[in-house]
Amino acid sequence: MRNLWMLGTVLLLEGFAFAQQQDFSKVQIKVTKVAGTVYMLEGSGGNIGVSVGDDGIVIVDDQFAPLAPKIKEALKSISDKPLKFVINTHFHFDHTGGNALFGVEAPIIASENVRKRLMEGSVAAGVTTPPAPKEALPVITFNDSATVHLNGEDIRAIHFPNGHTDGDSVIFFTQSKVVHMGDDFVTNGFPFVDVANGGSVSGMISGVAKVLDMVPADVKVIPGHGPLSTPADVRKFLDMLRETRALVSAAARRGGTPDQMKKDHILSKYESLGNRFIGTDAWIDLLYSDVTHNSTELHYRNHGHANEHVDTSTGTNAAAHW
Repeated sequence: MRNLWMLGTVLLLEGFAFAQQQDFSKVQIKVTKVAGTVYMLEGSGGNIGVSVGDDGIVIVDDQFAPLAPKIKEALKSISDKPLKFVINTHFHFDHTGGNALFGVEAPIIASENVRKRLMEGSVAAGVTTPPAPKEALPVITFNDSATVHLNGEDIRAIHFPNGHTDGDSVIFFTQSKVVHMGDDFVTNGFPFVDVANGGSVSGMISGVAKVLDMVPADVKVIPGHGPLSTPADVRKFLDMLRETRALVSAAARRGGTPDQMKKDHILSKYESLGNRFIGTDAWIDLLYSDVTHNSTELHYRNHGHANEHVDTSTGTNAAAHW
C-alpha cells in the first residue's frame, strides 16, 4: 500500500506543478447546452455543470481559482441571474480551486469528507497543502445525500464512497435527465484513483454500476474530464474497469507479480489508455493492490443509500427516481 500511496502523492504533486505552471490567460471557457436547465462548461480542470433558470444559478465544481473571472463571464453569457449554490463533487484542487471566490457569493454544498479534506489540508512527500480558507469550505454538508430544489429542478447530490476518493458525490439533474459524475467517470484514459484519500478501484466499479442502474437510457452524462457522454460511454468505461481488474486478479491468483504482468502485457487490449494521465504500469500496480487487499468493497456492503436521497425541504428519505 505504501507504493500506491507514493503513486498518488507523485500524481498529485505533478498536478499541482501543472496548475502552477499553466498559463491560465490562454484558457477559454467553452459553454455547451446539455438539456433542460443544464449546461456544461469546459476550461482547464474538471468539467463544470450548471443549472440556470428564474430562481438563479447552481454550479457543480469550479476548476482553478485564476479561471473564476472567465467562468463568471461564461455564466453571464447564459443567464443574468445570481449564483445561488455551489456543489463540489470531491475535494481535488482542479474541481474546487474556485471555491474561495465563488463561496463568498453562494453557499457551498458537499459531502462531509470534502469539507474535512479541505479544512485539514494535507502533507505529501514533504510538500504541504495548507488548509483551505474559510470562504472555500462547504457550509452545507451531508453523509448520504442532499437535494437542491431550484429552477423547477430537483438537483440531487448522492455520496458514492470510496471510488475516486472517499468524498465523491454524483449529481443528478432529475428533470433535465443529466448526471454529473465527477471523476468517478472520465474519458481521458485510465482514471486516477486517489488511494491515499480513500479511493479504490472496487469502490469505483460499484459506484459506476449503481449510477447506470439509476439513470434512464436517454440521460446525458457530464464526465469529470472529457466531452459530454452517454450511458454507452459509461458502460464502456465500467467494462474496462471490470475487465482490467479481472485480468490482474486472475494473474495474481496464478502467483503473478505486477512486474510479470507488465512484462506479459496482460492489459494489451487497453494499453492505448495508458498514453494519457495514468500509465498502464501504474494502473496494473493499482489493480494488483486492489485485488490482493480487497480493502474497500466492504464499504459498499449493506449500503443502500446510493438508491436514496434526503429531501432537505422535508428531512425525509425517499427512493431516488427520475
